[in-house]
Amino acid sequence: MRTYKKILALALSAAMSLTLLAGCGGKDSTTDASGRVYWLNFKPESDSVLQEIAATYTEQTGVPVQVVTAASGTYSQTLIAEMDKSAPPTLFVIGNQDGVAQWKDYALDLTGSAIANELNTDAYNLYDETGKLVSIGYCYECYGIIVNPDLVQQAGHSMDEIKDFASLKAVAEDIHANAATLGFDAFTSSDMDGNSSWRFTGHMANLEYYYEQEGSIWTECPPTISGKYMDNFRNLYDLCINNSTVPSTELATGGHDAAQEFKDGKAVFYVNGSWEYEGVKDAVPNATMIPYYCGVAGEEKAGLNCGTENCWAINAKSSEADQQATMDFMVWCVTDPDASRKLVDTFGVMPYKQAAESTNGFLAAADEYTANGCYVMNWATNFQPNVEAYRASLVSALNQYNNAQSDANWEQVRTAFVDGWATQYQAING
Repeated sequence: MRTYKKILALALSAAMSLTLLAGCGGKDSTTDASGRVYWLNFKPESDSVLQEIAATYTEQTGVPVQVVTAASGTYSQTLIAEMDKSAPPTLFVIGNQDGVAQWKDYALDLTGSAIANELNTDAYNLYDETGKLVSIGYCYECYGIIVNPDLVQQAGHSMDEIKDFASLKAVAEDIHANAATLGFDAFTSSDMDGNSSWRFTGHMANLEYYYEQEGSIWTECPPTISGKYMDNFRNLYDLCINNSTVPSTELATGGHDAAQEFKDGKAVFYVNGSWEYEGVKDAVPNATMIPYYCGVAGEEKAGLNCGTENCWAINAKSSEADQQATMDFMVWCVTDPDASRKLVDTFGVMPYKQAAESTNGFLAAADEYTANGCYVMNWATNFQPNVEAYRASLVSALNQYNNAQSDANWEQVRTAFVDGWATQYQAING
């Protein structure tokens, strides 16, 4: 098991940047301000909302709440650095089993806690090998392929046509072939920079891991994977990069704005998740989401990829006063109508009895697939070992492939997936 000291040593040379915006406000409550809350957030896109929530709580209770948001791709390094300070985070994210292995000793056991008692399901919680509740899901999300149905229709097709990879491919390739005439292309850009690559090395990679489970859902990180479904990953990945607003040779450097391309009506399909709904709904009111069709047998019964990396952990090394203050804040976040509404609109469905209900259209699509008997693709990607190093190797291999789409270069992608998994598992577990 990796100790904290070892984690710190590994990160000494890592570059770290973060945004610090402290919520503040005057004491305006009968509640005694005892303890403090310091939430280390890992999603830059949620920072402004969390700052609002923090400020509101401080105004209502007098309890100081600070939100620090790690820059994109730097959360692990930021967490290590902040935990080494005299006033470390009291609330942080352990979002996958890799994180559980690394940080379980720094996480308070949440079994039977006030926040756990507010849950309506434990499906999104993370446990260690002893059964300790290490971190607790504060929302769940879905990802797949966001679609503009109006553009599908303008291109002479219908959503009813798209029910598997073959039909998706036929529609996408037809749109791409006629892009100049239509004024829009099939897929948005698929950049491999830090702001975008996670959509493919994390999310789309999940289709390989999900199907590799072969119906036996992982409960811990396997030491190796076979890559049995890499050809299916290639099917969908090739479709994205070869029928796009941007040539594949331009993806390495990034700089393209896939979200804006979608909102501006420049592309029909946009690989992303339910958290994008609020950002696109005004520009594309009829936007919906479809599964990762990739050519797997029976995929006409596939649903969306649903799960979460948004899992709260309380710092077991914090003072009892800070732990209690943090627990109280968490409970307020999932029970207060306004706070939970903001969190639901930002992150997705909150699995808590008193939380606001979601109005997210992409999550509604996920529910519709499930209601129609489609299977949910769980987030097996959460088991990626030594996740940042592992994904970095995937980015490197995919960039090589993007520049020259040969079978030889695809073998390098396969190697990064399969051999890289074993290598990073060993790096974590010895």
